[in-house]
Amino acid sequence: MDFTPTEEQTAARDLAADILTDLSTHERLSALGDGTDAELWKALCAAGIPGATEDIGLLGLALVLEEQGRTTAQVPLAATCAYGLLPVGMYGSEGTRERLLPALRDGTAVATGAFPLPGRRSAVTAVERDGGWRLSGTVPMVPWLREATHVLVPARCAADGTEGGEGADGTVRCFLVEPVESLGAGVTAVATTAPWSAGRLVLESAPGEPLADGAYEPTLARARTAFAALQAGVCAGSLTRAVAYTCEREQFGRPLSTNQGVQLRAADAHMDTEAIRVTTYEAAWRHDRGLPARTHSLTAAWWAAEAGRRVVHAGQHLHGGIGADLDHPVHRHFLWGRQLDAYLGAPGQLLAELGGLLADPGTDAERLDPGTEAERLPGTEAERLEEK
Repeated sequence: MDFTPTEEQTAARDLAADILTDLSTHERLSALGDGTDAELWKALCAAGIPGATEDIGLLGLALVLEEQGRTTAQVPLAATCAYGLLPVGMYGSEGTRERLLPALRDGTAVATGAFPLPGRRSAVTAVERDGGWRLSGTVPMVPWLREATHVLVPARCAADGTEGGEGADGTVRCFLVEPVESLGAGVTAVATTAPWSAGRLVLESAPGEPLADGAYEPTLARARTAFAALQAGVCAGSLTRAVAYTCEREQFGRPLSTNQGVQLRAADAHMDTEAIRVTTYEAAWRHDRGLPARTHSLTAAWWAAEAGRRVVHAGQHLHGGIGADLDHPVHRHFLWGRQLDAYLGAPGQLLAELGGLLADPGTDAERLDPGTEAERLPGTEAERLEEK
């Protein structure tokens, strides 16, 4: 494994960092409420950051999302890339790609995903009727739904003419739904810990456009990796603020950072942050190389949920009494960290899913994701990977 970023990945990360640092300031974030920063989103899209994901891969996207997490920038970058650009580019029909990809790249279209939490199957049922697919069901919380023009919805396919899951064959496929324009798709606002413009999605025989078979598991794994990268940045930003504060704040004539208890707490937070980062990089690298990566994405998600919670709590605690100030910048990292923890799923559920994959020798976690870099590897290497 070699996680050294390429020139293109480094350039995308640095460009994103410059834009995010300049525009995602504490003052502007305080004035936004729970809405999207339209000016920042426009600047990122004008610089080609979302569209670059198709060239820099999931590892490059992870680097960019780390920078977003550091600044807690209120833009739907992770959702649009993980649930829009990547799955549409890989599994969408030619017509779908031609229609959607340019809009997703320039920001005129925003995508998100209505995926279930670990341990739960999709509550949405898809029925094929009159030459098209109709989706019914409710997803309680979808991030950035109020800003989205397209929602990627995994649904259990049912026999023709059935409703409510009766006769469902258990197959899960991904469908694109346009909640703003589609009849039968309703969106209501949902308050979340972090300001993600979330909503509740209610589908009542809403039309859906299917992606190719096999899109669900790889898309879920990439999304977990992307949001774990976002958590790595949130934790790094929280820890940076805590280190700066404890180095400047003095107690009994010396900086707080000279106290052993403070140093140990900060060191533990640093190790947790690095664990999130390295497991995320490994999962992203394996996805980009076309190697089996489902278990690795789950591992990254577990670290992001379990260790991420510890880090943002430590960042707030190391600020002492000022950490309880709801208007202090570090509190925003705390809110984001806890929301990402909840969104990725309870650590116990993630471990249960991971254990199930590892215990089942026939799981598709050991299959290559079609259409990835493995097809472009030298013949002997590609053959070896296909044998796995």
